[in-house]
Amino acid sequence: MERHGFVAPRSLWTGSISFGLVSIPVRMFAATESKELRFHFVEKHDLAPVGYDKVRRDTGEHVDPADIVRAFEIEKGRFVPLEAEDLDRLDVELTHGIDICDFVELEEIDPIFFRQAYHLVPQPAGEKPYRLLTRALEETGRVGIAKVVIRNKQHLACLRPLDGALVIETMYYADEVRKPESLTDDLSWRDADVRKAEVDMAKSLVENLTASFDPEKYTDTYRSELMELIRQKAEGVPLPQEREQEAEVVDLMQALRESVERTKRGRKRSRATKAS
Repeated sequence: MERHGFVAPRSLWTGSISFGLVSIPVRMFAATESKELRFHFVEKHDLAPVGYDKVRRDTGEHVDPADIVRAFEIEKGRFVPLEAEDLDRLDVELTHGIDICDFVELEEIDPIFFRQAYHLVPQPAGEKPYRLLTRALEETGRVGIAKVVIRNKQHLACLRPLDGALVIETMYYADEVRKPESLTDDLSWRDADVRKAEVDMAKSLVENLTASFDPEKYTDTYRSELMELIRQKAEGVPLPQEREQEAEVVDLMQALRESVERTKRGRKRSRATKAS
């Protein structure tokens, strides 16, 4: 059923999901959008916006956009240009297909592998097989591990059901995920000595702060405060004084104990509020 006056966003990719011998034509849309504030660079004396020019690195001369092409540096100083026509020569099924390789349990995938989520919407004539795959994933509790090419890069991806529809999340390959061992030579922190009492206290703190996940509960307080600061500065309102940071608690056990007590008091107040 079409909604009156609804303007659909433009899809960023069209292709098909390969599900065995079944092909499901779909369109892809970004599932998320960034709400972070965008700043501009300006000349500090009169606040005039500053633009950027594309120039040659060797001479500093301006280059027109029509004269700029993409190229891959195969060795130092040696580039191979790639035109749109070159990319069109690649296998169409490879560049316009979501090829499911395996089905796995979602819990088997560590979240560190996830990159970006996209909604998949069926194209005309694809509604029934689309619904079929969605139901199959919902009822088996499985997700599909697939490969898909988006913006000239082949991604590993996770295909899963969400609210009666399909979502695909691009993923990092195994060799793209850094291990902690590659970040530092000193791994002594892995064997840091912690006492059982400290572990028990930490577990109590975790239990006291445990709740059902509700995404509506969490808001970007930094963005709100930043917008308020910008508004005040625009209106000439004196800015608030810098907040003093709380003194750092050195004793770990003391910090844990105080944290547990605070969370207990907070839960009691919450229960009292709900009861009233």
